[in-house]
Amino acid sequence: MESLRLILSNRIYFAPAWVFASLNIVTGTWVLYLPYVKTKLELNDAQIGVALFSLALGLLISIPFIPLVNRKIGVGNSTIIGIVLFALSYNLPIIAPTYWLLCGSLLMTGIFSGYTDIAMNALVSTIEETNDKNFMSAAHGFFSLGGFIGASIGSALMTIFSSPSWHMLTITFFIIASNIWLAKHYQSIKEKVIPKTDQGNQFKSIRLLLGLSIIAFIIMFNEGAVEHWSNLFFFDIVKVTESKAGFGFIAFSLCMTIGRFLGDGISQKFGTVNTIGYGCLIAFGAYFFIITSNLYLAILGFGILGLGLSVIIPEIFRLAGRTDGVVASVGISLVSGIGFAGFLLGPVLLGFISNRTNLIWSFGFLSFSVVIALGLTFIQLRRTYQSV
Repeated sequence: MESLRLILSNRIYFAPAWVFASLNIVTGTWVLYLPYVKTKLELNDAQIGVALFSLALGLLISIPFIPLVNRKIGVGNSTIIGIVLFALSYNLPIIAPTYWLLCGSLLMTGIFSGYTDIAMNALVSTIEETNDKNFMSAAHGFFSLGGFIGASIGSALMTIFSSPSWHMLTITFFIIASNIWLAKHYQSIKEKVIPKTDQGNQFKSIRLLLGLSIIAFIIMFNEGAVEHWSNLFFFDIVKVTESKAGFGFIAFSLCMTIGRFLGDGISQKFGTVNTIGYGCLIAFGAYFFIITSNLYLAILGFGILGLGLSVIIPEIFRLAGRTDGVVASVGISLVSGIGFAGFLLGPVLLGFISNRTNLIWSFGFLSFSVVIALGLTFIQLRRTYQSV
């Protein structure tokens, strides 16, 4: 909890943490209206999957250019520009009148999603290195807190706003105004100049980061799938009303927030690699509760899943920052970019699986993917990061 106290007591740390929260407040609000968009445009699950693939495609398009932009204007400027453009872009999918315009607007949103995600993680890494303070896990806790705020408060606001577009526009205004107000605390920050290395060292560094990147991809694949499909799971499989469809994601986000705020202490006690492994085990068990399709067991399952997944990504970023021969911000940016690709691709693949079978099979597939991450943790990470 020390890192949480650090964030809450100093705006230098709170300002970038609020960007994490803002990203997921906007996304959590958008997710509430996925059933609305699906019904308005008369889409099936596969079509929703293709539309969400546009998010992932936008991210992939943006990745090669993000380091160049960060070096040109500074990681602080990139972060505030990214969150403003991201918040604005998510208004477009809500009002898209056709399926292809929905895909196009999500493509644009994906570009700004990747831009903001990598910029804000690089910003936190730079601040950590400069100030010798660790708050990466707590910053990711704010990301989860943002999802909880977006889903819970958003569910309440759905009954107030007669138009989804006005709801999203109000959230956008709040996010932009609050971030512009806080940006002065980090806007001037730039990454340190990265020394050139020979090709052999670059190859070794990429090999060391490969295992971390795959695990990050799988775990954020799960996070993205849960964020975009949990509402539809409750609506289509558990058979609840739209106003109750967000209960699973609310439980998931709340428990993930708690887990991440406690993550630094857990890591110190059990070690980084063990913490990742235990998190995978807990997440795997949680899916058994979810696929029962019972309302209360499913809500419990999503809560346990949030606890299990909560500690994994911050610990992966911590390892990326300690990889031999890699500057911390570069390692984190690489792993973050690949991981965020999983976050955006997860909803896509689940849409195709669900369209061929149903959402129960889709969530069963997610549990299988966590087993792969567990295997990589105890086979490769233990060998690569023996002392961590």
